[in-house]
Amino acid sequence: MNPKRWTALIIAVVLFIGSIGINAVFSFFKTDFFANIEDFVNEQSELTNTQVLEQGKTNDKIAYIKLDGTIQDVEMSAFSTGYNHKNFLSQLKQIKEDDSIKGVVFAVNTPGGGVIESAEIRKKIMEIQATRDIPVYVSMGAMAASGGYYVSAPADKIFAMQETITGSIGVIMQTINYQELAEKLGVRYEKFQSGIHKDMLSPTREVTEEERKMMQEMIDESYGTFVNIIAEGRNMSEADVKKVADGRIMSGTQAMKAGLVDEIADEETVIQQMREDYDLTDAQLITFADPTTNWRTILGVKASTLFGPSLEERFVAEMLTKYNAPQMMYLYGAN
Repeated sequence: MNPKRWTALIIAVVLFIGSIGINAVFSFFKTDFFANIEDFVNEQSELTNTQVLEQGKTNDKIAYIKLDGTIQDVEMSAFSTGYNHKNFLSQLKQIKEDDSIKGVVFAVNTPGGGVIESAEIRKKIMEIQATRDIPVYVSMGAMAASGGYYVSAPADKIFAMQETITGSIGVIMQTINYQELAEKLGVRYEKFQSGIHKDMLSPTREVTEEERKMMQEMIDESYGTFVNIIAEGRNMSEADVKKVADGRIMSGTQAMKAGLVDEIADEETVIQQMREDYDLTDAQLITFADPTTNWRTILGVKASTLFGPSLEERFVAEMLTKYNAPQMMYLYGAN
């Protein structure tokens, strides 16, 4: 590691220690300093990340949680920003285990994302409903499309703004083909494989008709699951769901007419509605913070600006090296 990196790391450590406090320092130095810095912060999260938004009875609480950004479980680092999938699942776990929480307001603002990650969120929400028997109200923001609707479907009530973009029910998988470009540049690929489909969806060759059929079968299977989940969550017939489950986007009012949304209301109204519906007028309103957000922002942005590549450069590098494999997505605007 060069001197600049060491300097950046030292600055990061000083800021981190100051934000966590003296008690955390003693626990911190019991761990491997360099390898476990983020693991340590996550271990402290359940003790430090609850925030009171509105005062009230401490034995009666409404938990406000927000899903903001693309639903994808990407590796988080000091240079990462945006949606943190592991932390969001941790919030749902805390709600499930906290008997003082009597209701959940789930704010959704996302174009969707990964099939697996969306399924994980839905499963956790349904576990909360089954084990705690508490209501979950969804408040849709500017966008709650595709996977954003998938994770909303189990809610007891779904609210949207008139201008909310929702719908986009369906599955998409895409890849890129730069075969012709490679040929023009004189680039030739040599491959050795065990079966004719081992390089399926390779960007260096055309997709065969047989492979297109295989891929479509996968997409159709996942789409069928999506439709069934909406039918179950909204108490609709499969036929009624399929009338609007063709990938189209809808406004909040259009979604309400289609049976996908219960009421048009803003976030503040949704919280008040839960208070009235479940006798939680005096309940405390709490939320959870990502315990790593502050130090990621401070260290990632400030240290990288001073001592290394920009945040944009690192993002591009990560995209090129980590996310080059096609995957099925519940995602609107995938291109």
